Amino acid sequence: MTTPADVHGVREPELPRRLLTVERDVLVPLLRGRAEEDFGRPVVACPGWTVRDVLAHCSAALTRVVESRFEKGVFSPASNERDIAERGAWSNQRVVDELERGMTEAGTVIAKAGGVLDVLALGEWVHAGDVREALGEPGAYAGDGLPYALDLLAYVTGAKGHLPLHADLDDADEPLRLGEVSGERPPARYIGDGATLVRLYAGRSVNGASYELAGAEAAELNIFGE
Repeated sequence: MTTPADVHGVREPELPRRLLTVERDVLVPLLRGRAEEDFGRPVVACPGWTVRDVLAHCSAALTRVVESRFEKGVFSPASNERDIAERGAWSNQRVVDELERGMTEAGTVIAKAGGVLDVLALGEWVHAGDVREALGEPGAYAGDGLPYALDLLAYVTGAKGHLPLHADLDDADEPLRLGEVSGERPPARYIGDGATLVRLYAGRSVNGASYELAGAEAAELNIFGE
């Protein structure tokens, strides 16, 4: 796996669409081949939610994007729970159908939104990793979408003015720069693989992973816990 070196601070409007499309082509066939009981498995990264709950949350969020429904309080914990409850009577496959549609159509809308929705595409990809992990599938937070996810992470952290970090990735040809490099704080340094870096920025468990992080605490990297 390789990733471009100097993507920091540069928005690629089509990047979220590419990420969602690549993940759709892997995740949807996986889900259609799973037994019904697998949708009831707990998702460790999302306490209290099952695989079905995470998928319903993701499909609802993408449908809101496609339909431009952004009422007050959207994407809040209460709003997310309502979205899941509204799909309570749906079959698992209907949830997957909505997810597939959202992952197909939302990228175009996100591209035109000027960057404000880019982090949503990244969050959807992370949740796909949560689901793969809950299902016991290998390569959670990795796979063909990882290069796109890392590029998008570099842009999102820069746009958010996140702490600067220089990542030397084991599975990439060039280093990745994340966060606001023009700030007074010297860049933190990460050495390890790309999937573990994503886990750190998403606030997911890195137990058992081999990596080095200097100049910052792991908790400071979490962009979804702010």
